[in-house]
Amino acid sequence: MDDKRFWDRYSKNYSALMRRSERMYLQIHKAIRPFLKRDMDVLELACGTGQLSVPLSPYVRTWEATDFSPEMVTQAKKQLHTSRLHFSVQDATKLPYGPESFDAVVISNALHIMPQPEKALSEAWRVLKPGGFLFAPTFVWGNGRWAGFRLWVMGLSGFHVYHRWNAGELMAYLSERKYAIIHHQLLGSKYAPLCCLIARKIPPESVQHSKTPGNAGQE
Repeated sequence: MDDKRFWDRYSKNYSALMRRSERMYLQIHKAIRPFLKRDMDVLELACGTGQLSVPLSPYVRTWEATDFSPEMVTQAKKQLHTSRLHFSVQDATKLPYGPESFDAVVISNALHIMPQPEKALSEAWRVLKPGGFLFAPTFVWGNGRWAGFRLWVMGLSGFHVYHRWNAGELMAYLSERKYAIIHHQLLGSKYAPLCCLIARKIPPESVQHSKTPGNAGQE
């Protein structure tokens, strides 16, 4: 089963499954919210059924939420949401938007399951305005054999994890692609940790950590 067929298949049950992670999504929401402004235009890649799109879109001017799975987008559109939010089917590696179109890009819980995340990050860089934010909360590799067992069970269902970064490796991966890391925080359990990572489209040497809201990075 290819990735698109997998996500189309699970789209109707995805929202219910994500309720198990409601606490984590609230923490992600809390981390991202201070950076959002009313005059911002935001692009979200791999939006799923709107776990972040719906609660965060009221805080910005426009929120374009996209996913490569048509069925995911169909389910997302059923959610009650503000007129500031628009859902569409898009390929994160070949975006139709012009250069420097958005103030922020969101890629939540998706980089590790993309076969070529570097292409999505390159496209995000292209459509971001100078100084724009990248919000990339991403599951990273847990500790112990239970983490490996969990991954094996997920694989049986057709769920593919292409990249098994730890938090440091994930940050290095983004830094190598010119993103300046301004905030990171580990959430979740040691078996399924999530690195809540926020970066900007500016040279790393230009980042003033002490002047950035919400900077509370943790290893």
